[in-house]
Amino acid sequence: MTSVEGSACDLRLTLVRHGETTGQSSVRYYGATDVPLSADGEAQMRRAGAALAGQRFDAVYSSRLSRARRGAELVIGRSPTPIAAFDEVDFGRWEGWTRDEIAARDSEQFHRWQADPEGFAYPEGECRRAFRRRVAVGLDALLARPAGPHLLLVVHRGVIAVAFAELLGLGATERRALDIALGSIHVLARAGGRWRAERINDVPEDADPRRRAGGESARSQP
Repeated sequence: MTSVEGSACDLRLTLVRHGETTGQSSVRYYGATDVPLSADGEAQMRRAGAALAGQRFDAVYSSRLSRARRGAELVIGRSPTPIAAFDEVDFGRWEGWTRDEIAARDSEQFHRWQADPEGFAYPEGECRRAFRRRVAVGLDALLARPAGPHLLLVVHRGVIAVAFAELLGLGATERRALDIALGSIHVLARAGGRWRAERINDVPEDADPRRRAGGESARSQP
């Protein structure tokens, strides 16, 4: 976890990754599949909410997927505005598979993925470049006319990674190396037209550190 002292800014973006799901997002690739939060995931979201207690958010957004929408409700106590552009990437026929299962069941495509992580299109799913462009366009639209100086987004690993890359100018290798754990909190702030990270991968204390990892957070992901 990285945190820096905040200073005057004109816009702050707090991003929270949803918690664990009934589909075991800690080990399985779930993107477009609408798997709900598990009991552990709901607890992770409540801890994130407690960590953010006392902060005022001018607007709350999520993806259309229930794990993000429910997560936002648990974090902030009100329903978010869902944005389609912030849905997680569609893993196609790999939805619900672990990395080892992908390598065993679809080895040819797995090797293509490893050889070209930036341009790969998931079989029967989404192209990674198209996904990143989708998120970037949605983020630009949101920030062009912000509802206020502090926005909360409860979204997915891939969406948070793209937001960091777009606003901080990260390269592909840096983007893929980001730690974005289940239930983690990240804060980006803009001052003088420049964005900086104030908080990165802050995971409210969990007695079981195994739940901090996640399938969506695999570093070969967007």
